[in-house]
Amino acid sequence: MNPENRWVKMADAIPWEIFEKKYSRLFKGKNGRVAKPLRLALGSLIIQTKYQYSDRELVEQLTENPYYQYFIGLPGYQEEPPIDASTLVLFRKRLKMDVIMEANEYMLDAVKKKRNPVTKRMMIITIHLQGRR
Repeated sequence: MNPENRWVKMADAIPWEIFEKKYSRLFKGKNGRVAKPLRLALGSLIIQTKYQYSDRELVEQLTENPYYQYFIGLPGYQEEPPIDASTLVLFRKRLKMDVIMEANEYMLDAVKKKRNPVTKRMMIITIHLQGRR
């Protein structure tokens, strides 16, 4: 992975461990099923919000793009879809827009501190989300 890639930089700007502690209760497994990691859920919704992908298109993008896979916390590139489209419905039920906005604030703070023009593109999320609150 290129450390200068914007998705690598954005992933590094989000304190995923804080979000895990704060919101992991929303992703407890039920009926013996293993819960999906919070980073997978939140990262997927951030990408989807930024580009306004449909659920199916997001799954395709996540499958094809190794930088997206890094952003959502996969340990390495995999050719199989990390989630299916129906899983995104569950993610949205559990993670409300304020959680995505909170992650966005961390990314914006990183932009302000580093004055990184590549990462400034992520500020677009704020524009998309303000109308959804």
